[in-house]
Amino acid sequence: MYLAGMGAGALMLPIPVMGNHVPPEALLGQMDVALKKELADVALNAARSSGATYADVRIGRYLNQFVITRDNKVENTVNTESYGAGIRVIADGAWGFVAADNITKDNIASMAKKAVAIAKANSKLLEQPVVLAPQKGYGEVSWKTPIEKNALAIPVKEKADLLLAANDAAMKNGANYMNSLLFLVNEQKYFASTDGSYIDQDVHRIWPVFTATAIDPASGKFETRQSLSAPMGMGYEYLDGRKGSKTASVTTLYGKHYDMLEDAAAAGKQAVEKLKAKSVEAGKYDLVLDPSHLWLTIHESVGHPLELDRVLGYEANFAGTSFATLDKWKSKNFNYGSKIVNLFADKTQPGSLGAVGYDDEGVKTKQWDLVKDGTLVNYQATRDQAHIIGEKESHGCCYADSWSSVQFQRMPNVSLAAGKTPLSVQDMIKDVKKGIYIIGDGSFSIDQQRYNFQFGGQLFYEIKDGQIAGQLRDVAYQSNTQEFWNSCAAICDERDYRLGGSFFDGKGQPMQSSAVSHGSATTRFNGVNVINTARKI
Repeated sequence: MYLAGMGAGALMLPIPVMGNHVPPEALLGQMDVALKKELADVALNAARSSGATYADVRIGRYLNQFVITRDNKVENTVNTESYGAGIRVIADGAWGFVAADNITKDNIASMAKKAVAIAKANSKLLEQPVVLAPQKGYGEVSWKTPIEKNALAIPVKEKADLLLAANDAAMKNGANYMNSLLFLVNEQKYFASTDGSYIDQDVHRIWPVFTATAIDPASGKFETRQSLSAPMGMGYEYLDGRKGSKTASVTTLYGKHYDMLEDAAAAGKQAVEKLKAKSVEAGKYDLVLDPSHLWLTIHESVGHPLELDRVLGYEANFAGTSFATLDKWKSKNFNYGSKIVNLFADKTQPGSLGAVGYDDEGVKTKQWDLVKDGTLVNYQATRDQAHIIGEKESHGCCYADSWSSVQFQRMPNVSLAAGKTPLSVQDMIKDVKKGIYIIGDGSFSIDQQRYNFQFGGQLFYEIKDGQIAGQLRDVAYQSNTQEFWNSCAAICDERDYRLGGSFFDGKGQPMQSSAVSHGSATTRFNGVNVINTARKI
């Protein structure tokens, strides 16, 4: 089932609501670890005795909470729980997988045997057997998102009151309508394998989001401004406060805390200002891109094309394949971007959506380089892909969105390293003669090789001779991946580094959604082609 929307506008989100509806208090329990280990051992033993050369079992409890408001009303609250197990095996060189929500000892043993039977049937179609990178067992270990406050334990009324206060702040500052939502996730995941790992993980994520709408009563035209919040791998402390800095009359959110009321008040004013903003003149501009915008460009032009399964042509659903083919990597000199561009993958980044201790193959997570000093140096690989690129171990980026889904290669957090030389946003803007400062993500389009693209945003500010000269509208920029990243001319330092991201990165068929963050500091790209989206060609 899907939560189809929140009333109107950009908050019509395709948010999957998986599992059974439960009362809020049911979201706080934990399954006994000893019982999970006992069930896992039954499955692993049954798989071995049936002929599996490798097996892993994931026992998962997935919890979601939504609090949804519009204007001065709470529209809905939803609490869901999904619980079950998935068993993956290799037998006769092929994969087999079975999942079910009835995980008694007898049933989980039957599931394991069925998975082996499926693998043996699949082996008849194999051209090459599955080759797994070596992986040591870790024994019994655990990992938990380092939260200060479990958001699911906060009373629903307190969360609804915050959303309603944000709605009120936006409407007092010019918005005619306001939708807001708080989305909370807790993944309780247990992994065990024949390698000797028994890994218990407790993953928490949070996302406060809204859309403020302002209407011109004379023309009936409207403009929206969405929240500048980032979904985070944090607890309710994310909403406790902020460290802030105002640049060019735009609130920029720093650090690990988000002030929803301040952002909502600014959104009301800025939505009204957008109604009166000047339409952009098409042409070449230097673009100053805020992290709240740049995360999506990183996601589409770096994250997806460097997924190894897309590079190899094994995966083409949703996002196509990739221009960054193996021959470019093998050349050791493929120029992905300018010399200051350093892009890295990191599944350990504190506060990020993708942060876990171990992936869904039992691999300890880590950081690694994708683009170093502008040159393509690596991809994202799982245990059965690592040998293809000469790696001796997996990168730890295998993930399944549910106990019922088979795990496969998913994008880790992919980020642009901050600049090494001290540089503030103000100083960056001072160096721009003709430019546009873009804040927040918007619509986008990119081709099936992740090469030619177009991106919009939330807020656009004209820069003239180093000064902000007011809002623009109807802005989108066009480029191709290599040209764009080679136009990167300056990156603010780590003081400005922030995370953006998505809860719903779709991939595969049947589709799975994963949560992933992308970090950067504010970055300048010179001489980028800007079009006017309101003018007919």
